[in-house]
Amino acid sequence: MAILGIDTSAYTCSAAVVSTKGELIIANRRLLPVPQGERGLQQATAVFHHVQMIPEVLKGIFDKVPADHIKKVVASVKPRPIEGSYMPVFTVGTGQARVLASAFKVPFQESSHQEGHIMAGLWSSGWFPRKPFLAVHLSGGTSEILRVESKAGGFNIKKLGGTLDLHAGQLIDRVGVLMGLSFPAGPELEKLAQKSGKDNSIRLTSAVRGYNFSFSGPVSQAERLLKEKVSKEDVARAVEQCIAKTLERVLRKLIEETGIKEVLIVGGVAANNYIRIRLCHRLEHRAVGAKLRFAKPEHSSDNAIGIALLGCTGSPK
Repeated sequence: MAILGIDTSAYTCSAAVVSTKGELIIANRRLLPVPQGERGLQQATAVFHHVQMIPEVLKGIFDKVPADHIKKVVASVKPRPIEGSYMPVFTVGTGQARVLASAFKVPFQESSHQEGHIMAGLWSSGWFPRKPFLAVHLSGGTSEILRVESKAGGFNIKKLGGTLDLHAGQLIDRVGVLMGLSFPAGPELEKLAQKSGKDNSIRLTSAVRGYNFSFSGPVSQAERLLKEKVSKEDVARAVEQCIAKTLERVLRKLIEETGIKEVLIVGGVAANNYIRIRLCHRLEHRAVGAKLRFAKPEHSSDNAIGIALLGCTGSPK
């Protein structure tokens, strides 16, 4: 008895199968190719790559799991669980999922990319809260602060704040591309930052307004520092510090004003070890009293595991 999940996001084509008890059976994912020096893909190009990749991704799944073991198919049909949320890339996975559900004569369940991230984070951290909690979704396409409550098949999500312009992942990628790194730049930027000898002298400043923030300024500041021949390693560490400090300021205020101290942090940017350590150090001490949980690094970036897991508790639509 197994559940198939499919997620075709802006830069990742993925599928996963879990047991009805929530145990991972297999996950398969491929990054869409982004030309060197480019800062992303147009949706039409991303859709084209998904159409080419998804047969191979699914073949890898069905080489491991017989088709007659699949009892439900779940797909992310949109970025967020709100009306009007739409990106063309998700139509590729949704179409494949509907066809497979029809062919296998099993239920099809809709979900959203954001709910998949949250579910993957809860599952990989081994935490399944019954009370509302805070979630931070940080990626190249999303930087949002959320109030989350579990429900059958997904979550009730209320956006409390987030970026006013660039996302955290865009800050990393734009600075990374300026430094000649591959896209997405997160892993290479983190390795560069680990070689930095300066932890405080090079800084990037972001704007924080209540629960909202802006990352466009730090990109311009980083570009200026690089033109002034500041080392790439020190600029990379400054990018990490900027994101961590920005989140710290927003979360500290949010925790104080809502009284909710349980925080889940998910998305590709959440895989950065420096950001994790700094946030825990600054927010989990006695004065704030927060409890932070993260998706495991290997499950932080886009994947279909959370989408499949949502099928364990949901009802088909």
